Amino acid sequence: MTALTKLFHKLLLLEVFFMENKTQTSNHQHQSKWTLRNIILIALIAIFCGIIFWGIGFLYTALTVALTPIGAAPFANDILMGLWCMAGPLTGFLIRTAGSAFLGEFLGAAVEVFLGGQWGAGAFISGLVQGVGSELGFTLTGYKRYDWVSLNASILTTVIVTFAWDMYKNGYNKFALPLLIGLFVTRYISTFIFGGILTKMIVKLLDRSNAFSL
Repeated sequence: MTALTKLFHKLLLLEVFFMENKTQTSNHQHQSKWTLRNIILIALIAIFCGIIFWGIGFLYTALTVALTPIGAAPFANDILMGLWCMAGPLTGFLIRTAGSAFLGEFLGAAVEVFLGGQWGAGAFISGLVQGVGSELGFTLTGYKRYDWVSLNASILTTVIVTFAWDMYKNGYNKFALPLLIGLFVTRYISTFIFGGILTKMIVKLLDRSNAFSL
């Protein structure tokens, strides 16, 4: 995680080079407006996460092969889901603008497609579903608070929406109930780690470095 936060920090320093720092606000800051600065930052997050999404494809293949002999291949998807969905909560929590969580996740998926990810154009649909899930959490809080409440809301809606999509699209509806529960819990833990804990780590890193105030 340290390497990821350092890479993200370097990308943000490029953006800060061109834009002035934000005015410092509290953790309960209301949503901000769309600005050129925010658009640039979303693009940077999308590139950063898109590269990660592309790399996860190889990890998914290796993990699926490793879990197949013990009959746990379906868990590969849910173990890695937090990484695939991290762009939404991260963007929404940093940008604090309605629609930013959706855009961050969807554009990250677009970067993955253009890098030649193994899912091809299908990643656009995944990015759409994951982006909607991430955005819903911030919508539920009315874009009026940006703390663990809104972040956890985004994590929960992301898990629910993406899991419902897998029930429809990827055959999860054919699994037995105990397996479904195990997959759901695994997905929630993964999303909480990468969409919640990692997001807070990045925020704290940027706050300490004064890249911008949050």
